[in-house]
Amino acid sequence: MKKLLVVLCGILLGAFILSGVAQAAEKFAYINLARAFSEYSKTKDFDKALTDKENSYTAERDKKINELNSLKDKFNLLSDKEKDAKKNELENKAKAIKDFMTQKEAGLRKEQEDKMKEVLKDIESTVKTYAEKEGYTLVFNDRVLVYQTKSMDITDPIVGLLNKKK
Repeated sequence: MKKLLVVLCGILLGAFILSGVAQAAEKFAYINLARAFSEYSKTKDFDKALTDKENSYTAERDKKINELNSLKDKFNLLSDKEKDAKKNELENKAKAIKDFMTQKEAGLRKEQEDKMKEVLKDIESTVKTYAEKEGYTLVFNDRVLVYQTKSMDITDPIVGLLNKKK
């Protein structure tokens, strides 16, 4: 009985020591998410595409506004009777421009949000793969840390992997 108790204590002590060693072997890291996001080539490509779309929209919007202003200038030169006849046309044109602007701006915002989600999903997937391969237990976002050492920063290898994937 005493032998069994000694063996059991030995096993428990060994398990306790091994669990302490296992905990000490855990690896932690952090990533500068904002930097990874901005240095990812896919982000730059999306920004360029969205900027091109925004410039196209702005040119189209400006053309419509210039047409409306021209119509307003002509409207002001009309007699009161002619103004009454053209008033609805002017109001409809202004409403159409407002609706166009609302629709295009909402579309650009939605596309930007979708692209951001796609980029963040890529970063998350790459961090997960990298962490599993390198044996990291936890990877933090640097914004939630009060203090971190540079040796725990894995941003550079993550950005390298992201850009190599593309």
